[in-house]
Amino acid sequence: MIEDRQHDSANRNWLFVPYDQLSAGIGPLATEDPRTLGIVVIENPWKAALRPYHKQKLALVIGNLRHFALEQAERGVAVRHIVAQGPYRSALSGLAHSLGPVRVMRPAERELRADLQPLFDSGELCEIAHEGWLSTREQFLASHPNGARYLLERFYRFMRKASGVLMENGRPAGGDFNFDKENRSAFKAGRDPIPQPPPSFPSDPVKEEAGRLIERVYAHHPGKLNLDSLPVTAADAEHHWQWALANCLPWFGKYEDAMYSGSSTLFHTRISALLNLHRLLPARIVRDVAALDIAIASKEGFIRQILGWREFMHHVHEETDGFRKMPDANAEVAVSPGDGGYGRWSGAGWEGPADCSDGGSLVSTLGADAPLPPAYWGRKSGLNCLDQVIAGVWEEGWSHHITRLMILSNLACLLDVSPRELTDWFWVAYIDAYDWVVEPNVLGLGTFATGQLFTTKPYVSGANYIHRMSDYCEGCRFVPGKTCPFTPLYWAFLDRHRPLLEGNQRLRIMYRGARSDGAHQDVFERVRELLVAGEELTPSNVHPPT
Repeated sequence: MIEDRQHDSANRNWLFVPYDQLSAGIGPLATEDPRTLGIVVIENPWKAALRPYHKQKLALVIGNLRHFALEQAERGVAVRHIVAQGPYRSALSGLAHSLGPVRVMRPAERELRADLQPLFDSGELCEIAHEGWLSTREQFLASHPNGARYLLERFYRFMRKASGVLMENGRPAGGDFNFDKENRSAFKAGRDPIPQPPPSFPSDPVKEEAGRLIERVYAHHPGKLNLDSLPVTAADAEHHWQWALANCLPWFGKYEDAMYSGSSTLFHTRISALLNLHRLLPARIVRDVAALDIAIASKEGFIRQILGWREFMHHVHEETDGFRKMPDANAEVAVSPGDGGYGRWSGAGWEGPADCSDGGSLVSTLGADAPLPPAYWGRKSGLNCLDQVIAGVWEEGWSHHITRLMILSNLACLLDVSPRELTDWFWVAYIDAYDWVVEPNVLGLGTFATGQLFTTKPYVSGANYIHRMSDYCEGCRFVPGKTCPFTPLYWAFLDRHRPLLEGNQRLRIMYRGARSDGAHQDVFERVRELLVAGEELTPSNVHPPT
């Protein structure tokens, strides 16, 4: 199908378009005559086999890559569509001899940059600036003068002023830069606005062909494949964004931190996967939201995620070389990509292809190294909050950022699970996960593995937070404040890591009320042992009679 639309490749300027730069709104595709351009797109089973990626993620990437190639061919761009059986560099090596110099916008993923480095060194591939980002390295460094510690708020305020977004006469719109305190309402069914289900998208031969490929070649990968929920064309991406503007943004801010068993979406836009593929451009998203007539807490809260957190994560990841270069010493690095515990859960080890990159930083400030429990792969844990979120992840390849932080990462951190293994699990399970976004969010924010590099404290909590911000406790066999293990796990965590954390100013109040309690540590030992063994928790095995 793509081959039928390819154009004469002679006398073209060629551009390699990675899997996550699928836009004609940035780079040479936005500024140069399509009749003078050619693009190389690579569909890569080797990449797909590196980790046990969710079927939904593979279908999303393949479907969008193929449709993007067709869309560019329709514009008159010449297309070279390559199916590679090895690293990207092996598919691109030698093309310069037949096509002339090949350009590429700087890849967002460190993993891809490392793969292509020999071609950059030889001159076969020429790197140009990635125009999808909203900020430059120079701006990031200017926001942290004299080696100041990385802080989101410092960078975010700098970018608000530099860009003029939500600024009025040099002052922040609404009188403040940050309305986070207004983003913490719980959701109550029957009282609050009814969340609308995410949109579905029409089928077409390209999507159906991608689905057949997934079921034929990647049938051993985990997760459910649901083609109806996948946006794969430029029109699909636009439809999804219009749905989000109408159904999510007006209420996003107030319920940003809420969790609800009746809707995995609530008022989150679910555009992260499309943003990270650049099917939706961040600059356009920020402009559209800034122009909405909605409450400032919703408008600012959403823009903070895009102009602030997303850009900040990218810069921190680049500056630390994926957390390999830490302030005190270089971190150890895994020899090969990890499977996030897939092998232990499935009983069949995951064997990725040869000639792969390393498996990422093994930084672990707290020394956590326990294996990820099989509950994260779908085995019942007995904790209603965890089991509901996990079921949704393997159903959809997505959950919103509070369930990721305060359920999935929170429990893993309380159990001293290996930050690397949890990161690898997020990488394979979520359709929006790439190294530059998943590693900062899990190694940094979710597990405190990077220490105070850019987060001030571990983001852990007991049962009270989950009970206050969700309805998960209503359907659980455990009672918050009585039998729920989250609270003793929290106090055991603080006690276990007292030497490192007691001097943390943001934890000072908690440590004033914390006492060493052998019973809490006993709960920690039992819960971790049971979950790692794949057994369900019950009040009687968490708190056995004495």
